[in-house]
Formats: sequence, structure tokens, C-alpha cells
Amino acid sequence: MSAENVIGNQIVLLRTSHGYTQDDLAKLLGYSKQTISNWETGLKTPRMGAIQKLSDFFHVNKSYIIEGTNSSDKLLTVYNQLNSNRQESVYKYANNQLDEQNKVVQMPTSNTVEVYGAVSAGTGEYMVDNQPEEVDYSGTVPEHDFAVTVNGDSMTPLFDDKQIIFVKKEQEARSGQIVIADYDGQAYVKKFLQDDNSCRLVSLNKKYHDLPINEQHEFSIFGIVIL
Repeated sequence: MSAENVIGNQIVLLRTSHGYTQDDLAKLLGYSKQTISNWETGLKTPRMGAIQKLSDFFHVNKSYIIEGTNSSDKLLTVYNQLNSNRQESVYKYANNQLDEQNKVVQMPTSNTVEVYGAVSAGTGEYMVDNQPEEVDYSGTVPEHDFAVTVNGDSMTPLFDDKQIIFVKKEQEARSGQIVIADYDGQAYVKKFLQDDNSCRLVSLNKKYHDLPINEQHEFSIFGIVIL
């Protein structure tokens, strides 16, 4: 597995930490062993539905699988610093919260969201800067600064063509995050990668070339895609 195969690395970590083989996980989730192997080696990337299934199964945030981060890490750091009596209080409170959460029946929701133009998942597109268009959206709308529509297939299987995605305005990103970026005057949705040797925008669909970020290209970040 390469260092850039964050999703595959996280699946391996989750699977092995719970004592599952690839065959075990495949049977539990309803996939083939080969599919699990392809995800872990980075040969294929799981779709958002599969990532959601993994996050539900292992009780982690989707961001933990996609980016290798998890808000529970911060909670665990604080918890480990408490004395035993306070840890017991936190445990009881968390269990009560879980019981209350499980009693809530989640109803399907239908919303109207304001979509500010489109971004390309392929070869670049001008991001429209005008009045937003109200679009019907079925599902939970996360807290966000703006929403855009994806055009193209370079970010499949994570994002499909014409999918609405939600964005938080940011001017900087961590390596591995999915960003909305201006690259030579065109708007893209890509994975931002940075290491000791280079900085670039990467497509999940391997038929598209990386976009190098250097002094030869104009580059800025509009925001981080909410996953």
C-alpha cells in the first residue's frame, strides 16, 4: 500500500484492529473478498455508499476513513487524562446519550439548497459567480458555506456526475482533503496532495492526469468539501 492510499490504509487498520480477515469483513458487509482486497491495495476506491457502510459498521466518522482523521481522537486524548471516577462519569453520560440517540427515529428529509454553479471533476470549468439556483435535494444537508454541482467523472467513485456537494470556505487544506480550487482560472473538485517533493491536485479516476501546483500555474483554494 502506498502512503497516498489513505482509504485503503484506514480500512486495513479498522479491519485488523477488530480482528477480522478480509474474508470475514467481506461476508459481514456483503462484498467479495476481492473487493475488500482491491480497496485496501488502492486498486479501486469504494463508493460513498460503501464508505458509509464501513463507517456505520466500525462506528467511525466517514472522514476517518477518507482523510485518516476522527474527532473521537481528541475526545480519547482528554478522556485518558481524567481520573478513574471522572472517566466513569463520562462513560455513563456517553451511554445515556447513545440510548437517547437510538430512540430517535430518523425520517427521510427533502430540502431545497442553493447551488452556486458547477465545478469540474474533469478538465476544468468556470465557477459561476452570480445568484444561486434553488435545487431540490433529498437527504441531510450539512452545515456548509456553499453548495456546487459536480460535472464530470474524474472523482468517481467518490462523487458522481451532477452530484451536489457541500463546501466549507477555506483558503488552506491538509494533504489528502478534497478541495474546490481555482487552477489557471478554472474551478475543479480534486484531492489535494502535498509531500516533500511536490504539491498537486489529483483525480480519483486514474484516466485523468495530476495537476501540478507550482510557479507555472495560478492556484487558490475556495474551500474544503464536507464528507
